[in-house]
Amino acid sequence: MRPLSYTRASTVDEAIATVGGDSRSAFLAGGTTEIDLIRLGVTRPDVLVDINSLPLKEIESTPDAGLRIGALARMTDVARSADVVRRFPVISQALLLGASEQLRNMASMGGNLCQRTRCPYFRDGVSPCNKREPGTGCSAVDGLNRGHAVLGTSDDCIAAHPSDVGVALVALDAVVHTLGPSGARSIPIDDFYLLPGSSPEVEHPLERGELIVAIEVPPTPLAERSLYLKFRDRQSYEFALVSVAAAVDVRDGRVADVRLALGGVGTKPWRARRAEAALTGGPATREAFAEAAAAELEPAIAHKDNAFKIPMARRAMVRALDQVVNGDAR
Repeated sequence: MRPLSYTRASTVDEAIATVGGDSRSAFLAGGTTEIDLIRLGVTRPDVLVDINSLPLKEIESTPDAGLRIGALARMTDVARSADVVRRFPVISQALLLGASEQLRNMASMGGNLCQRTRCPYFRDGVSPCNKREPGTGCSAVDGLNRGHAVLGTSDDCIAAHPSDVGVALVALDAVVHTLGPSGARSIPIDDFYLLPGSSPEVEHPLERGELIVAIEVPPTPLAERSLYLKFRDRQSYEFALVSVAAAVDVRDGRVADVRLALGGVGTKPWRARRAEAALTGGPATREAFAEAAAAELEPAIAHKDNAFKIPMARRAMVRALDQVVNGDAR
């Protein structure tokens, strides 16, 4: 049994100073991921700094009709917010599909964005894993990799990112606001997630002690007709094999604007920019959707167990787009 100290921060500055000044410490919010990783021996902090009493739980509209979500807002509260359900249904749906009710009641929005991969080689604590222990290798490349990524991979890591709401937020160009020892920062969420490259252990551009304080979603009128589709092995609590966040604005039969992101297939929540470019200005037809989906998946790299994800992702994108345009996106 390892000794573990616990302290509760009463202010944001205190939390930042404590974690920023001690490399053995870590923030503790809902704990739905961090506690698991400590029990598994994957992470080994000596001090947990509880931040749950900090005033970071707001869910409110911004003056320009955007949305600001405090980092400590619970997933359930955000998913059930009437404003979120009405104006950003893709966020609500992603949250409701992302975890069981019990976990959603505990898990914080900031913690969800920072959750670690569910790759079994990362979590078993002993297999070679560059994300857990840099330089040891990636066991998944030649191992069991059915649930792993096909986009954004490298020779050093093919682990899929697990967040559902991260996919919706990437589609909507959300911004992550932080405070740290060097002051305040605003990080576009697509830049908040780093590709593994040769350093998969570095997942976010955060310095030690830097704390997520809020997530801001800019005003996005087309988000009122948006959806989140998730395909998984079972309908109860399970991580995505493939998921799609989609929002489309169609005028006179043509795509005026579109937002697309994929989950379950990327090493980060994957903004489908190739597909967006192919669709914008073109006809809102299933044929066009299929061509755009094929363009997005063209760079995908499959491994022995996960090749099925490529055609599955193409079909999921077409289904999501068709449902937004021709069906009930809510």
